[in-house]
Amino acid sequence: MARTIQSLERAAAMLRLLAGGERRLGLSDISSSLGLAKGTAHGILRTLQQEGFVEQDAASGRYQLGAELLRLGNSYLDVHELRARALVWTDDLARSSGESVYLGVLHQQGVLIVHHVFRPDDSRQVLEVGAMQPLHSTALGKVLSAYDPVAHSEVVEAEREPFTPRTVTGLTDFEGLLDLTRARGWAADVEETWDGVASIAAPIHDRRRMPVGAVGVTGAVERVCRDGELRPEIVAAVRDCARAVSRDLGAGRF
Repeated sequence: MARTIQSLERAAAMLRLLAGGERRLGLSDISSSLGLAKGTAHGILRTLQQEGFVEQDAASGRYQLGAELLRLGNSYLDVHELRARALVWTDDLARSSGESVYLGVLHQQGVLIVHHVFRPDDSRQVLEVGAMQPLHSTALGKVLSAYDPVAHSEVVEAEREPFTPRTVTGLTDFEGLLDLTRARGWAADVEETWDGVASIAAPIHDRRRMPVGAVGVTGAVERVCRDGELRPEIVAAVRDCARAVSRDLGAGRF
């Protein structure tokens, strides 16, 4: 059995205790409920308070859950709502485009794939939910970098690795790509991340009109492109899908 970290177990127990029962608890209540010495309990509470997970009422000295937990919880719910709202539309996009569809969000200086619809044929495919993609070279990543200020900061400060001879790594040229993405409302990756593979992606916005993710198709260059150009019907289908998911999230018309 894997060893656990006792201090983290105790911190988790405190958060669960504060989440149930009375809204606010004093140090004595917490220490006695968990069987901890007051000094130990106070040290853990102080750390949780510094991180924003716990707040202390100035008048009574009692503790309650902090705003940082709400933010983390909302992030979890946002991703799951995004995926739930996108299920039908991404299935439709896979059918209309004939290609694989990916739904991605910003996570740890990259794009986290939270939903993946297989290409609608009988070929062997691998589910890529949970996989990470780079921000600077993929269509999903460029969309997030163009519309999300946090993603933009991450990609500008990070090293932009050249995956193929087509990868754009220079900051000036890359910023030009992001300007183009914002101007036309979608991004592309034609053999910039993987040889022989092309992608098209568009942004998804929520009710606050904030970017919460990106949706895109990925396939072989010879299928996604025609006569050296991205197929306009696939671009239109991707943008329609992104708009539909955004509307379902309360964003209205884009």
